[in-house]
Amino acid sequence: MISDFTMGFLLADAVIAVLIVIILFLKKALKAHISKRIQYNIWFLLLLALAVPFLPVRQEGFLHAVNLAGVLKEALPAKGNAEVGAGKDISGAAGTGWMQDFSVSVKGERIPFFSMVLFVLWLGGMAVTAGVTLSSGRKMRQLARSALPVQDQEINALFEECKKELGLGRKVKIYSSAYVRSPVAFGLFRPSILLPIRVIREFERKDIRYILLHELMHYRYWDIPVNYWVCLTRILYWFHPFVWYALKEMRTDREIACDAAVLAVLRQEDYTDYGNTLIQFAEKLSVASFSAASAMGGTKKQLKKRIISIAGFRPEGGWLKLKSGLVLLAAVLIVLLFLPGLMANAKGGEAPIPVAYETREDLGTYFGDYKGSFVLYDRKRQAYTIYNEKGSAKRVSPDSTYKIYSALFALENKVITPDSSHLDWDKTQYSFAAWNRDQDLDSAMENSVNWYFKTLDAKSGLASLEKDFHKIGYGNEDLSGGISNYWMESSLKISPLEQVRLLNSFCQNDFHFDEKNVEAVKKSLWLSGSGTNALYGKTGTGAVDGKNVNGWFIGFIETGDNTYTFALNINKEDSCKGSTAAKIALTILTSMGIDVPR
Repeated sequence: MISDFTMGFLLADAVIAVLIVIILFLKKALKAHISKRIQYNIWFLLLLALAVPFLPVRQEGFLHAVNLAGVLKEALPAKGNAEVGAGKDISGAAGTGWMQDFSVSVKGERIPFFSMVLFVLWLGGMAVTAGVTLSSGRKMRQLARSALPVQDQEINALFEECKKELGLGRKVKIYSSAYVRSPVAFGLFRPSILLPIRVIREFERKDIRYILLHELMHYRYWDIPVNYWVCLTRILYWFHPFVWYALKEMRTDREIACDAAVLAVLRQEDYTDYGNTLIQFAEKLSVASFSAASAMGGTKKQLKKRIISIAGFRPEGGWLKLKSGLVLLAAVLIVLLFLPGLMANAKGGEAPIPVAYETREDLGTYFGDYKGSFVLYDRKRQAYTIYNEKGSAKRVSPDSTYKIYSALFALENKVITPDSSHLDWDKTQYSFAAWNRDQDLDSAMENSVNWYFKTLDAKSGLASLEKDFHKIGYGNEDLSGGISNYWMESSLKISPLEQVRLLNSFCQNDFHFDEKNVEAVKKSLWLSGSGTNALYGKTGTGAVDGKNVNGWFIGFIETGDNTYTFALNINKEDSCKGSTAAKIALTILTSMGIDVPR
């Protein structure tokens, strides 16, 4: 998990750097066509994008088509858990041949040293940055405690007038302090404005009005809560120079937008006076370092930009507002296009539960010591029956059950055909005698021959497989574990519920594949038949470090007038076999009154 997160986060960081460059270019190129407020608001899109790598969401819709992270991941070495062991013959189960278990053990995931070092460094950097941020906040609280309410009644009356002018009904208090050199707005739950004593003593009434209007604008536009959000972002991305630069630019744009908002309520003849008031703080170069506070002062470079903006201020017209809206829309679309690259860690651990279903907790008696889940779909009744809701929605490795779709995709991609599916054995010796010979689709499916399906996948190609898995919406659609191992206790995950939905769609060919190809795969899945009834299915066993930890049996039963689609999954520290899952499933199906051909 740590290795996945570290790699995904690094890839997301690269995407973030590109996104920031594009946003900066967009703002600079279209500066004359964007209002000051929209120039600032565009940065909120970046803040949202920076949160995406930490959200438990999955990639959906058209965004998947531009999945930059998926391409980059495949170019990197495969993860440790994709290394194949010598294999373990776990046949010997009683019953017909299809209940034989053919599983190859993989090595349990080991966190690479490089990933662990990066992860620890990231945590350490966050701790240091968080400490500095908390220290700044503590200093701000100490200043607030030492500040005194403004006693000058004229200033208090002016403050109330400014609040009324801006339509602020919230209770904002005003204090004075000898320890600050620039006006500061602070306080998330107890909003306050802190004025330097020298401002009250030395500044004229009109200058104080400008100051109060500016600081109150921060509350009007909820800048203080946003500052907390910015602080968290700075902690998470303490190592990212592009993010730090973007946040600095965002602060400057915030003050410029605040200046523009103040100028919009002033008379045109007051613009110069407002700029001169700002210059007085430039002389002191006083800027609050308090992480969640907003100060009127700033660096020379920031104040220079603000003065230039004030000098060129013009009231916003309808045409500027329209252009600003269009630019903001363009920025939204750009960020949406980059979302897949930011979702490198968003796999989606659970599938949605259907709206209507019947729970059968009494079926738990059939599982014995195994943890597991069972899902059945009755096509005639269009009804689901579920045992273990949580387990039925949990995504786990599909293991050999994926071979149903590997075969279907190979047929669709013309790697094999229904009439010509033969592949020559390359003489590599395997632990299972049934694998050590030439294969066709029927024999390979019956004996779950790994090398056959790996060859099909290799000939189809990763790009084609990703497109195909996305087309049918297969689980988390994650093939980053490598083209030879993604299905084997690696990156690809699917829930029992999704298995049933997909298999039902496969049977009805809802995805509009070639009917001959669908029939060829169905033929390879045939297990037994009696009269008008036929049983089709595929087992799967997941083995890690020589222990069988995951067992599957999925399939469908066709009767004269109905089709029942099912999936059963069991998991345990050891002894989970596809053959065991098959026995449990067939017992459950029989207990439900379904005629299971033997």
